[in-house]
Amino acid sequence: MIRSIQLFFILAFCLLLLTCNKAIDAENNGIANTDYELKTIKETQAIIIEEHLKNGAWNYSYNSKEWQVEIDKGLAKDSTIAYLWQQKAMPLFKKGKYEKGMDYLDKAVTYDRQRWQDYRAFIKCIFAKTYREAILDFADYKNRYGDGYVMDHTYNFHIALSYLQLNEFEKAEEIFKKDNEKQLLNHGKDWLHPVDLFYYGISKYEQGKYEEAIELFNLSLEIHPKFSDVQYYKALCLVKLEAFDEAQKLMEIAETNGKQGFSFNEDNAIYERYPYQVRWK
Repeated sequence: MIRSIQLFFILAFCLLLLTCNKAIDAENNGIANTDYELKTIKETQAIIIEEHLKNGAWNYSYNSKEWQVEIDKGLAKDSTIAYLWQQKAMPLFKKGKYEKGMDYLDKAVTYDRQRWQDYRAFIKCIFAKTYREAILDFADYKNRYGDGYVMDHTYNFHIALSYLQLNEFEKAEEIFKKDNEKQLLNHGKDWLHPVDLFYYGISKYEQGKYEEAIELFNLSLEIHPKFSDVQYYKALCLVKLEAFDEAQKLMEIAETNGKQGFSFNEDNAIYERYPYQVRWK
């Protein structure tokens, strides 16, 4: 009887050991297969992108039906290619079709969050103008992946601009200030962007800090001397400070420069009017 019990436990132990070894083997094979499968997927996706984007959609205007048709062909082969979803969304934003474009851009973020979430946050800030959503998107991205830049500006710049557009001027100024100090510390004065300085100045202008706003506007004009929007708001500050003659002269210069096209030098300014951008015509 005792011998039978001992034999039972020995067999049970052997069976358990065998099961564990098989589980380990399966896990190891699974990892190996996953790595191999990921490599194969990436290679297949690259072929699809080459065929339907580089040699397909990009041969047409992004406003054309052919652009969308070619991308749809690629997505029919693999609907998880984030880049194709982003390229499908991009023309819609430039046409002002924000809601539909966001449907596609959300897909891009779903399949490659690290590559496209900060871009989506930028779109929400500059194009769709859903500022609270932009703030949340940027904050979430920073928590996941750290700070950075998108479209030539820091995440904090876009967050501050969003608060500015929500009339939370003190909060906007605080973030602009910290962002400005960080850039000066890390890169020096030559790194500063005239648009950053303009909006930093606007956050002060909105709070009646006209002299401080003018200081920032002057820094912006050192970089972009004919920046008409900066000149316009500097002139408004001068009016508030009762420097009427100087304000009048500067306003005339601003109008001349504005009508000649010296405004925001952002790439997307041809598609979207930026906050506080002056309409001269």
